[in-house]
Amino acid sequence: MAIKVEVFSTNSCPHCPAAIEAAQNAKDKLGDAIDVESIKIDENIDNRQRAMDYQIMAVPTIVIDGAVTFVGAPTETELIEKLESML
Repeated sequence: MAIKVEVFSTNSCPHCPAAIEAAQNAKDKLGDAIDVESIKIDENIDNRQRAMDYQIMAVPTIVIDGAVTFVGAPTETELIEKLESML
């Protein structure tokens, strides 16, 4: 079963694109071992509710398999190392 990676962000956040890019690069490297989803919390109420369910107070936030793992944009290396440790 693939590791689920959820990247919570907003359209106005200057640091969010780096978090999304790190997750996409991790997907490129790890392939089907991970499933990446980018969630813009300012685009609709359902996305905002998902962020509230995780008690997310800042973006970017990366949730891995249901656990808030990074608040702020991790480096690509940090994210990949964390995901590889979970495989």
